Amino acid sequence: MRGLAKTAREHGAMELVDLQRPEPAADEVLIEVDYAGLCGSDAGIYKFKSAFERMNLPTVIGHEYTGRVVETGEDVTAFDVGDRVVERPIRGCGSCYQCNLGEENVCQNAVITGVDHHGAYAGYIAVPPDALQRVTADVDPRHAALVEPTSIGARAVIQNSRVGAGDRVMIAGPGPIGLLTAQIADSQGGDVVVAGVGQDTTYRLPLAEELGFETLNVEDDGLENARDELTDGVGYDVVFDTTGHPSGLTMAVDEVRKGGQIVMVGQTGETTMEYSPLVRAEMDLQCSYASMWEDFERSLRLIESGDVDLETFLDDRFSLLEADEAFETFLEGGTCKPVFDVSVLRD
Repeated sequence: MRGLAKTAREHGAMELVDLQRPEPAADEVLIEVDYAGLCGSDAGIYKFKSAFERMNLPTVIGHEYTGRVVETGEDVTAFDVGDRVVERPIRGCGSCYQCNLGEENVCQNAVITGVDHHGAYAGYIAVPPDALQRVTADVDPRHAALVEPTSIGARAVIQNSRVGAGDRVMIAGPGPIGLLTAQIADSQGGDVVVAGVGQDTTYRLPLAEELGFETLNVEDDGLENARDELTDGVGYDVVFDTTGHPSGLTMAVDEVRKGGQIVMVGQTGETTMEYSPLVRAEMDLQCSYASMWEDFERSLRLIESGDVDLETFLDDRFSLLEADEAFETFLEGGTCKPVFDVSVLRD
């Protein structure tokens, strides 16, 4: 089989490499990967941001995927050959303080599929069963590949936010997590607007409109006037910052109402701002990172119910055989959620 691997510590440097089909250990299952998504962190590896210096290269990337169990280790009883599955790609150690509290997503010793070990941009992957969840037969396999990013939005909205019926919600950033978060906030009764920048006007903001959301271009539209019109001058009840840009938090502070909530989902790096206004307005600043078992379960139900529209959301124009096109288009804002047919790597 082949895999798409990061091979050098520089922009690009993604190559198809020949690999041996993995042999599952006694406590693993072997998954034949069907479809896999392209995540913002995969794009970060492509650019080779500093957060990925820890990677041992070459490493096959990819962590948003679905596939079928084709072999089970002798100690595995929870899954059978033929089961359709998705993986929770952040694996806790199971023994640190956070893991003992049930907070595996912030494990002190976590490893991440496609970063710390080979990922899903390959024909097959061996995985411990406690990192897997079943997918029902009525979920389209291309949609199942997006359960993991959907779970991040589900955690941000359902677990970590106060969004309820009638709340006025701003999603800052129309990227993959932003548009999934918007759909889930809408499913909880929020009145949602999606904000982006000029680069997003070609593909991502029109996609948000196709999904049914009012949009704002923060570079052209007057945010103060829009805020006055959409919130009666009060400000948004909840602002989700999914931008991954230092300006996201400062914009969120300007847009949220006094007593409102900001939920940080994107990892913004370093920013400088005056924090006294947050204190004086008693704003709630909440962080939301990754997801856990219950977030995956909620996501599967949201997908099954149609509350999350993945058919409109996904983009299947690209191939892993010419992956640079997908990564560069993603970085330019010309796509939002590429989904790859991984079967081409088994040929």
